[in-house]
Amino acid sequence: MPQADPRIDAFIAKAQPFAQPILDHVRALVRTAVPEAEETIKWSMPHFTVNGKILAGMAAFKAHSAFFVHGAGRMGEGEGQKDGMGSFGKLTALSDLPPDSELADLLRKGRDAILAGAKPAKAPKAPKPDIPMQDDFAAALAASPKAKATFDGFPPSARREYLEWVVDAKRPETRAKRIAQAVEWLAEGKKRNWKYESC
Repeated sequence: MPQADPRIDAFIAKAQPFAQPILDHVRALVRTAVPEAEETIKWSMPHFTVNGKILAGMAAFKAHSAFFVHGAGRMGEGEGQKDGMGSFGKLTALSDLPPDSELADLLRKGRDAILAGAKPAKAPKAPKPDIPMQDDFAAALAASPKAKATFDGFPPSARREYLEWVVDAKRPETRAKRIAQAVEWLAEGKKRNWKYESC
């Protein structure tokens, strides 16, 4: 087991009295669950690393403390849990933390992901639903073969930008104006946000 970092002892000693037992508890839990974790200070806050990669960290503020496990995301949704940094929101008492067994499991999973050389897996984002081709837009493209060829040659994300722009128009006049503009730009080989490509 690596030695305790005296800078973390000093950090905890300077923390508000309510935060000290939280920080001591979390530190002891990390050292027990992942004994090979090394202690260090990064960005003026205590961190725990495995093979030089951040596994977890903690912080203390005037009115709350925080603890995070790298890759774990936001865990709780209770009172105060949506605010503050860290995986568990604002911590003001030991009771704000999940059970030790849960924390130890998160820490071991994080360590295993680091040792495997991968980031902890996050839930995949649901793909955006397809936007069907609009009849009026399709008719306008059919009338301009060059615009249609450009549109058909674009990747799905570029086609989606044009479709979203047309569909999001609230008034029929706005929609017609956007379709006409889209056909003009497509005939010139331009993506929807072509003005910003050189920024």
